Amino acid sequence: MNTESHPHTWRRSFMPVVENVPEARHGAQLALAAWAVPDDVAETIALILTELATNAVRHARRHGRTFDVALAHDGGKTIEVEVSDGSPHHPVLNGYDPDATSGRGLLLVDALCEEWGVREREFGKSVWARVVS
Repeated sequence: MNTESHPHTWRRSFMPVVENVPEARHGAQLALAAWAVPDDVAETIALILTELATNAVRHARRHGRTFDVALAHDGGKTIEVEVSDGSPHHPVLNGYDPDATSGRGLLLVDALCEEWGVREREFGKSVWARVVS
């Protein structure tokens, strides 16, 4: 995430435990409210962040690193959410399985955002999603 081109940014690091996912979401919601992001857009961002952070905790905690959350708002209509973790494995968008008990988070992210992707990092990866209001 290139924060230099975004007038509003927010970043936090969390230990990779499931109890920190709501804390990450709440912090992001406070930042979005401070930036006067409309409630419906803020809720979409919070849901995307929750799904990506949950994936980071579930799949990356064994790598012993924090998961990092960042928001960037360009001051216009575009907001990017990014969750980074220590796992080198990229998420895979699977098809819908009505019998599965998990695995729908990335499908939800894909449906809610304009685009999403993965960035390589020295230790792990970042999964980002862009929302345009």
